[in-house]
Amino acid sequence: MTDPSAATDFIRAASTSYDAIAPAYTARHPDSLAGHPLELALLAAFAEQVRANSTAPVGDLGSGPGHVTARLYELKVPVFGVDVSPRMVALAREAHPHLRFHVGTMTGLDLPDGTLGGITALYSVIHVPTEQLTAVFSEFHRVLVPGGQVLLSFQTAPAEELMHLTERFGEEISLHYWFRSAEAVADHLREAGFRIQARVVREPAGDEKYPRGFLLAHRPR
Repeated sequence: MTDPSAATDFIRAASTSYDAIAPAYTARHPDSLAGHPLELALLAAFAEQVRANSTAPVGDLGSGPGHVTARLYELKVPVFGVDVSPRMVALAREAHPHLRFHVGTMTGLDLPDGTLGGITALYSVIHVPTEQLTAVFSEFHRVLVPGGQVLLSFQTAPAEELMHLTERFGEEISLHYWFRSAEAVADHLREAGFRIQARVVREPAGDEKYPRGFLLAHRPR
């Protein structure tokens, strides 16, 4: 039997670690989509499909400094950000005072069933252990309207890799990163009831060490 506390250990670790590095991380990555036309095109396609399907808002999960939330707002979709780190949420509110940001976790969204038109989770599911991934995607499925869209991005690896960092930006942290293949992540989405619409992998750019994977999926009607 799985220890219930183990399911929340990674949440506490992510919250504490990102609280510690929030100012330095935000200064280093104020907008991780800038200069990446493929990512911007995928986000635009996601927003277009959301608008065509529903007027319900988008939840940007793992919103960090808030730049993805802000770009979605510019793409004319109602949107709010959710992050596990209170300090990240505070910085996002400062940078984007016209937008809503909340402290929360993707493992248990404080939302009724069928209330979101879409979910973005860009480079945030990398901190979710593999054994928790289907449960997280099932939570996505629960809160989405029929036809609701999901856009994921993540570092990829041919076989699952686990990396643990104890220091970043000069701060002591304890943060795990799970790197998986795009197909492995797609399998978890399917297990949670989603249909895959697009799967894209791009090669590393600049100082990136891992390819980037992108999945666009939807909750069937």
